Amino acid sequence: MPIRRAGGLLEESLTHSIIGGFFEVYSELGYGFLESVYLAALERELRSRGHSVSRELSVRVIYKGEEIAWQRLDMVVDDKVVIEVKASDQLPRTSERQLFNYLKSTKLEVGLLLLFGPKPFVKRVYSATN
Repeated sequence: MPIRRAGGLLEESLTHSIIGGFFEVYSELGYGFLESVYLAALERELRSRGHSVSRELSVRVIYKGEEIAWQRLDMVVDDKVVIEVKASDQLPRTSERQLFNYLKSTKLEVGLLLLFGPKPFVKRVYSATN
């Protein structure tokens, strides 16, 4: 369920810009490249839109107060939205749960799951802390 704040969805204008960038990249490149190609193009597109972009950001996983592992995020935009990119025929079933766990690890509230597949697909994911 989308999280609403006064005036609209949480990070609505930012996610709108990111989604616009996703469709711009998809219309230019189409389907069939590796995730790394789409991530590089999306980073360039988002920077051209005035956003700060962190790529392959490592975050700690904490269990009962202790660091047990690190995981790598595809992208974080403006220190507010986690981006998970997939480039495949179908979205893997675990993708949404993976993004949800990234949000949990970062304490960020909004994530976008972007599929560069035969049909482009976008899903907003919100943390459960709200």
